Amino acid sequence: MSTGAAVGTALVDPGAVVRWGLPLVTVLANLASAATIGAFAAAAFLIGPSAERAWRGAVAVGQVAAIIWALAAVLHVIFGYASVWGRPLTAENFGTELLTFIRGTELGTNYFWAAALAVLVSLFAVATGGMTMAMWTTALGVIALVPVALTGHAAGAVAHNLAVSSQFLHLTPVAFWIGPLLALLVVQRRLGEQLVPAVRRYSSMAAWCYVIVALSGVLAAMIRLNSPVELFTTGWGRLLLIKIVLFAVLGVLGWLHRQRTIPQLTERPALFWRLAAAELAVMGLAAGIAVALSSSAPPVPQNPVVDPSAVFALTTYPEPPFPTPLTWLTQWHPDPLYIIGGGAAMFVYVRWGLRLRAREIAWPWWRTAIWLLGWVLFIWVTTGGPYVYGAVLFSAHMIMHMVLVMLIPIFFTLAAPITLGLRAVPPRRDGSRGPREWVLSMLHSRYAQVWSHPIVAGANFAGSLFVFYYSPLLTLALTTHVGHVLMVIHFTLAGYLFANAIIGIDPTAERPAYPVRLIVLFATMVFHAFFGLSLANYGSLLAPTYYGHLGLSWWVDALADQQTGGFITWGIGEAPVLILAIVITWQWIKSDQKEATRLDRAADRDDDAALRAYNEMLAKRAEH
Repeated sequence: MSTGAAVGTALVDPGAVVRWGLPLVTVLANLASAATIGAFAAAAFLIGPSAERAWRGAVAVGQVAAIIWALAAVLHVIFGYASVWGRPLTAENFGTELLTFIRGTELGTNYFWAAALAVLVSLFAVATGGMTMAMWTTALGVIALVPVALTGHAAGAVAHNLAVSSQFLHLTPVAFWIGPLLALLVVQRRLGEQLVPAVRRYSSMAAWCYVIVALSGVLAAMIRLNSPVELFTTGWGRLLLIKIVLFAVLGVLGWLHRQRTIPQLTERPALFWRLAAAELAVMGLAAGIAVALSSSAPPVPQNPVVDPSAVFALTTYPEPPFPTPLTWLTQWHPDPLYIIGGGAAMFVYVRWGLRLRAREIAWPWWRTAIWLLGWVLFIWVTTGGPYVYGAVLFSAHMIMHMVLVMLIPIFFTLAAPITLGLRAVPPRRDGSRGPREWVLSMLHSRYAQVWSHPIVAGANFAGSLFVFYYSPLLTLALTTHVGHVLMVIHFTLAGYLFANAIIGIDPTAERPAYPVRLIVLFATMVFHAFFGLSLANYGSLLAPTYYGHLGLSWWVDALADQQTGGFITWGIGEAPVLILAIVITWQWIKSDQKEATRLDRAADRDDDAALRAYNEMLAKRAEH
């Protein structure tokens, strides 16, 4: 009531059922989604098969929650349309208008996909009968949160990418925070000896979630408040202040949980029930406040017409200044998805390295330096000058793309993160699967073996370029945030698979001999060079509805810029190929040296054995 979200208007009042039903359905969908994802995450990560009754109980919690999520998501589509257009549920032609809303508006399409994916998750949940299926259901549940992040204030925000990414990074860790706690609370009496290990694992998961939720919440608040003073002077700000207080209370409860509850669980398991129930109650209040915030208008309008230019209409960002070496370093469009993800990757790698050092196991310092440098470069490419100018210039887009697919994967490959993780993370002994077990399971899967094979990895590396740029996928990546994120993930992963198959030490499919690797490398680069030349000589504009309609004030011939991008693609591949060839040659020489040393030692052992046998023969004769 304090923000006016539930107050109707004289002209477009959908009725009290919609005004009050929409927030309630939203709360129900949010809590059910968190319970679904978290329960299956508990079954996949926290509980081992030795506690079979507890594992099945967690799955049952997820199945019930998934069905509730699907029903609430369908109701959300109906109530959402009625609220947006001010149509009562009993209005004439309501069903026809609802279909038009779903098909003809971006918001309606996002509502539909949120409901459709929730229904799909419920089908997966009902079919779950093992740990692998629980993992797939968890992953699908996370994917189902993407259209949810695209709705609400984030859908029309000025900083669209920042808003959507912060919303997704808020929803996902909340699900992994609330859901496992609910599942453990339900099955804690069935866990037996696994109670303490499961709670410790959950505590570590919750700590990560708390940090990510805090960071994403700060970023989301920054684009909705003009100043911190509005936390006290506006209704929306006061609601946010209440949520901040509740979040701080959750932090205190989590600290008490780690310091006092877990050490006493073996003797007093009831302590977990009490503290967990208190945490869930506070989380429920925070979820209700979050829904009220999403249903209310923040102080900063989220869809103002601040820039009538075509650049702003297509990119949701103002036109950047004319590109210079300085502006390539000073222009930024921050995206928490890449910044928080990169920061977490650097933190985990350094932590693993220190863990090995504490166990007096050597790990090369230069691999750590390369890993950090690679992620710093990744964050700059995806949020700095290459991304800013890649949104308006095809040539800059190709610089960004080639660095992602050809240069950064070399850094990641030489850093050998999988090898480090397998050495640093201890294996589990109770049958449950942690990150180490899931990585090993993935590496040994048939799909990983196929896609990491050097020939397949090379074909994927070069072939993806043709498929992506000569199809509507390019336009999709330029015009949608989800499409752009998928492009970054796919090509970075494709580059890593190829580089790891050629020069890596991380586990993969059987690597061929060094001469064959050189042949695969140069054959792949021939196709890459052919792709660059084809772009340089292509007579039609790619993504014409995008690059052809930008109308930059510092005028650019879009077709000529595209041809420049083709030459950049052709030329920029020379340095990575040279680096890969040098590394292969160096590894080849080292391998030959090791083999020669091994043969020499084997020959020495044979000589020593022959000499000992001869001496023993002489000794026996002398004795005789």
